[in-house]
Formats: sequence, C-alpha cells, structure tokens
Amino acid sequence: MRYPPIQPLLERIQGIVARETGQRLGVEAILEVEAILQELEGGSHAAALGQEFLSREVTILLADLRGFTAIAAGHPAAIVIQLLNPCLIKMSEIIFRHHGTIDKFMGDSIMVLFGAPVSRNDDVTRALACAVEMQRAMSTLNLAHKDQGLPELYMGIGINTGEVLAGMLGSEHYSEYTVIGDEVNLASRIEAFSLRGQVLISQSTYEHCKDFVETNAPMDIYVKGKPEPVSLREVIAIPSLGLKVPRQEIRRSHRVEVKLPLTYQLIDNGIILPEIHAGIIRDIGYQGVLIETDRELPLYTEIKLDFDLPLVDYQVRDIYAKIVGRKPNDRPIQMGVEFTSVTAATNMKIQLFVQLLIFTDLS
Repeated sequence: MRYPPIQPLLERIQGIVARETGQRLGVEAILEVEAILQELEGGSHAAALGQEFLSREVTILLADLRGFTAIAAGHPAAIVIQLLNPCLIKMSEIIFRHHGTIDKFMGDSIMVLFGAPVSRNDDVTRALACAVEMQRAMSTLNLAHKDQGLPELYMGIGINTGEVLAGMLGSEHYSEYTVIGDEVNLASRIEAFSLRGQVLISQSTYEHCKDFVETNAPMDIYVKGKPEPVSLREVIAIPSLGLKVPRQEIRRSHRVEVKLPLTYQLIDNGIILPEIHAGIIRDIGYQGVLIETDRELPLYTEIKLDFDLPLVDYQVRDIYAKIVGRKPNDRPIQMGVEFTSVTAATNMKIQLFVQLLIFTDLS
C-alpha cells in the first residue's frame, strides 16, 4: 500500500485541528507536519522499514515518576489511575507545547525527543524549558493531590544530547519511529541518577545551553558501560524565561540529631536484594536522613530503609531512598540519604517526630 499524496493529508489534519480547537495550524506547525509526512512518503510501509537508520543529533529527555511502584502497590487500581492519567496528560501538553516528540510511554516513564523526526536550531533550549515546566507542573499537581487526600508524586528527569540513529523500527504488523544508540543509554542512566524534583543534564547538553540555563557545579559520576566518569549538572533555573525548578523548596526542612538504629537492603534494577545491613541514623529531616554504617555505598545507590520512631510509637517500613552524598574521611562512614518514596502516613509521622524533637530542644 502506498501513502496518499501529502497535500490532501495536510488538509485533513487542518480540518481535524480546526474542528477540535477552532483554529487552523500556523505556518511553522504546518511545515513540521509536512516534514514528518515527507519522511513517510515514497513507498510502502515495508520499504520505509527497510530503509537505513539515519544519524542525527538529538536531545533526549527521560522522565520517571519516583516511587510510583510503591504507590501502585499500596493503593487501589482506581486511585493509581486517578493519579497517573492527569499527570501524563499534563506532561504531554507541556511536551507538545515545546514541540517535543513523545517517543514512548513506559509505564510511569516518558521518553521525549527534540530533534527527531524534525530538527530545529533551538532543540536543546526547548528541551530544557520543557523539563523545568514539567517539574513546576508536578508541584501544582501535588497541591491538588494534597487537597484531595491523594499521595504526592515526584518526577526525576535526565537530559542528554548527542548523535543517534533514527528511523522506523519493527514490522508491517507493528512499527514505530525511534532512536537508538549509546547517547540514548546515557540519557537513561542520567535519569536513573536524578532525585525527585531534579533535572539533570549531561555535559554535552550543557555545552549547547550554558548561556541559557543556570545550574549547580558539575558532579562526576560513574555509570554502567562508561569506563570514565560522566559529568552531570543540576538545572536550577532558566533566567531569561523567569523559570525556576521548585525542587529547592520541596527539600527544605528542619534536621535534628538522633541516634536511631536502622536496617537497609540494597535495590538492584528495581529488585530488593535479600541481605539485610545495619546502621545508625545520625540526623533526620522530612525528606531524608544521615546514616552511619561500616560499609561505603556508591553515590546514588538505591536502598530500602526500616527503622523505628520511638517518640511517636511508629515503625517505619518500606521507605525507598538514594545515597546522595558522603562526608569525606569519616570513620565510621556517614552518608546522606534522600527519600524517593514514602507513604503519606509515614511522612506525617516523620514530620511529627522531627517537630517533637525540635520543641524538646527548645524547651
């Protein structure tokens, strides 16, 4: 089967858009749609699939809801859908507004392309603006969730820019336009390192937008498949657009010194390993703890924590967290841990525990 001529398809698309929105597509949008149709024109679907993948520079944005697996396990399916659908709809609206292409949904994750199938000079800056607006939208959604008594959702975002192979992948029965290559894998690794509310970008992305975005100092991390450390930066703001990532406000809380025994288990590729390790919590805040152990863990290791809060008579179970820092030259080893998934009930008890300790110290 051959594809129909482009112009009739454009008119049909214009008719659909006008019917749904009351306006026709502008010149820029029409050119983008035309470019996409031209890539599909000129042969059967099988022929399109048979074409070689083309090398092109693409900015890849990967976003993932932190701790959503635990939320899904602890709530009815109707609540899970009530949380997930509005979130994905809102994220999709932001992505389309910035002319990103959704490559795929993967459960609670989204992969977005800037530069494929249509490339523009401002692909990188649009990707950054899109990511910051996504995090701002998450904060707005969480305010609504709080009013409705629903659990809060947090998103981690990783962005990388580089050369990939782009084209149609699949068969006549099912196919999709996608990108493959090492730069896609790196984007996935960066997203895995991002904490809730964070936007992390690679050095290559930063080189394209250093005059556009405000970031923290670079941090070097080791990622699977890379013999040398990779430099990442956390996006703080986009001054020219008046946009700021709201993550700093989310994390701010009191911290108090404690001495609480804890146990933890390592998480590898989403699987909780059976071996149980012991440690001590040395300080605690609303969103994290400082733990003391006899074992050093790599930065961004995922763990599951269990401990007791004696003042409020509460057993904390199944908190998911990441190692985010280490105090240098400490013996025993002390590491900063940020929670990535915590139930509403546990979060309330932790806040009450911290507040009671603060008031005890002030009295």
